[in-house]
Amino acid sequence: MSRSGIVTLSFKGRVAVIIGNYLEFYDFLVFTFFAVMIGDAFFPGDSEIGRLLGALATFGAGFLTRPLGAAIIGSYADRVGRRAALTLTLLLMASGSALVALTPTYAQIGLAAPVILLIARLIQGFSAGGEVGAATSYLLESAPPEKRAAVTAWQAHSQQLAVFSGSLAGVILAALLTREQLYAWGWRVPFLVGALVAPVALYIRRQLPETVAANTVHRSTGGVLADLLRHHGRIIVCGIFIICGGTVSTYVFTYMTTYAITTLGLSAAVGTTLTLTGAVASIAGFALGAWADRFGRKAMLVATRVAFLLILYPAYRGITSPDATATTIITINVLLNFVFATGIGAMYVFLSEAFPAAVRSSGLGLVYSLGVTIFGGTTQFVVAWLIDRTKDPMVPAWYQIAANVAAIVAILMLAPRKDTARDPRAALAVEAAR
Repeated sequence: MSRSGIVTLSFKGRVAVIIGNYLEFYDFLVFTFFAVMIGDAFFPGDSEIGRLLGALATFGAGFLTRPLGAAIIGSYADRVGRRAALTLTLLLMASGSALVALTPTYAQIGLAAPVILLIARLIQGFSAGGEVGAATSYLLESAPPEKRAAVTAWQAHSQQLAVFSGSLAGVILAALLTREQLYAWGWRVPFLVGALVAPVALYIRRQLPETVAANTVHRSTGGVLADLLRHHGRIIVCGIFIICGGTVSTYVFTYMTTYAITTLGLSAAVGTTLTLTGAVASIAGFALGAWADRFGRKAMLVATRVAFLLILYPAYRGITSPDATATTIITINVLLNFVFATGIGAMYVFLSEAFPAAVRSSGLGLVYSLGVTIFGGTTQFVVAWLIDRTKDPMVPAWYQIAANVAAIVAILMLAPRKDTARDPRAALAVEAAR
């Protein structure tokens, strides 16, 4: 095949991965935009905060199976190839979304309702755990060496597009439906749409070209995990804390709809608009992720995290001010999302390049899933609980500050691999020779 044919094939493959990754995270994250409605539908009791915490705990339960998915599906991707793993993850996620969309309420079938909801979230978590490592590895390996950060950043781009779509669905449904309709059945529509669209993305993914050469795949499941733990323990530990800063802020941002309604006393329409405009700002911020190809992954990552830290406290003082208008709150949230997003592309490529190709899918997937499970999956529950206990609306700021300080320390402790620190072309040559 000609060089131009290879480039075209790689581009098509990247588009297919991005579309599938977008649907994966749309199906996984849309839950959080309708947590209040889901709490009412699946959890009994007179306490509004009790029903909300029940929904958020179920949302968080989806993170428990992410490390398992990362280990099993990630190892599968490193042994068999990225394409087979990416097809499997999409099929699993669509199944979980269909379960959420179609499960009757607690009033209709009793305790079975939250149990089925929990099973659906566990399936989705398992799928998401395997998706990240395989999808990110595919994007990295299919990119021209001088554009690795720009291309790999689409992992984060597609996630943010999923946040945008989920919050847009909330805005549209809140505008078209009455409160009674939204709470009764409207919240199910986004899940059903995600499940119905998935077969199209599944077909596209089945046509993917493979990015891993036969001589770079790992040979056994046990060997992949043993290799990771034996030779890459430092990367795993540092990587988990690097993910900590990103995932805590991500799930605080996706919590803003609920935060606006329950803490700031704003309407559902304003709350969903808050998340929607934040997602748009993040998409714009991701465009600067390509600078990591010019200035270096580590430098870009540290600089953007420090900048984000510096504006967190004054931003939340403005958001929680009694004099703050809806426009002010939305504007501040847009700024926070934009600054935060500028470093996400650098984070993905920095962590991806830390692992050799033979263990990249499982290594990155495990780091990401453990970080998200430990810190991200608990964020919304912990923030909601702390606000209820302390009555302090500044809790999201304090929580993000602590997480991002830990992330900066971990970034500084993790040195890039020698072959990627010099030149990404050298890294490709080294991996091809292995």
